[in-house]
Formats: sequence, structure tokens, C-alpha cells
Amino acid sequence: MQNETFLIRDYPQSERPRERFILNGPQSLSNHELLALVLGTGTKNEPVLQLANRLLSQFEGLRLLKDATLEELTSIKGIGKAKAIHILAAVEIGRRIANHTIDERYVVRSPEDGAKYLMNDMRFLPQEHFVCLYLNTKNQVIHRQTIFIGSLNASIVHPREVFKEAVRRSAASVIFAQIGK
Repeated sequence: MQNETFLIRDYPQSERPRERFILNGPQSLSNHELLALVLGTGTKNEPVLQLANRLLSQFEGLRLLKDATLEELTSIKGIGKAKAIHILAAVEIGRRIANHTIDERYVVRSPEDGAKYLMNDMRFLPQEHFVCLYLNTKNQVIHRQTIFIGSLNASIVHPREVFKEAVRRSAASVIFAQIGK
């Protein structure tokens, strides 16, 4: 009996990984479907989902794949340098997110520090934005949130919106900024 292979286009629209990702979020996909999205395409003889499945089987899942080298990946049929680099880049992003520490948080020691933190992104906004910086006990920014986007020259904010997030984040202090034209 011949081994059947199904291309992504053979699946109903609602069962395709990219569409399910859009509709239901990344948590709705299996590991091999997420890996297939990173790979992008399969080969002439092997669809991307099958290639992703084979790759995970070869590395016994994500645990060993995270430690794979460029040489190990490119030694697998169907994985060239470009696909291997995509995989390694995705793994590195995941590693950096997992290793993100509190030490990398921006510290606000003065009004100038707060302004510097906000101004690069907000300098040229066409309308008023009311933004809050939520700080921990070491004055490190733990969260930044735009509470309200106003009109050309005004923004109306209710205190409950500001303090709801402060309580949720267990913020020790809050900096308020109204930025815009």
C-alpha cells in the first residue's frame, strides 16, 4: 500500500495550522504544527507537516531539538541551512524569553528617566495618550500600559482604570504620563 501524503492545501481551511493559529491562538496547535509554521514549506517529496513530524521524531521531541546544532539539523534530509537557521532562531528566541530576568528591567531614578523611557515611542503621536508605568519596589518598570487614547488635545481617564492594573501587577508605585500633541 502506498504511503499517502497530504499537502496543507489538501486540508479543509479550518484545519490548516496557520488558520487555526489565527482563529484560536498558538496554544491550539501541536508541536509539529508549530514547527511546520517555522519551517514554512516542505520538500518536493514531503509535505511540511510530515517533515516537522519526522524532525520531532528524530530529536525525540522539543527537549532535544532545543539543543540541536546547525550541523545536526542540516544532516536531516529536507532541512537545509535556511530551515535550520529558522529553527535555531526560534529556539534562541524561546531561550531568551525564558531567561529574561528582572535585572534587564528599566530603572526609573528621576523624571528624566521616565521621560526617556516613554518619549522614543511616543514622541510623534498624533493625539493625546495617557500612559502609566507600573514600578516594583526597586523602581524597575514591570509594566507599561496606555490607559486612554484621547482626542487631538485631551484625554479623560478614570482612576479605577489606572489602579486596577496597579493592583493586578502588585505595583509599588505608578508614574502617569500624558503624551501627545
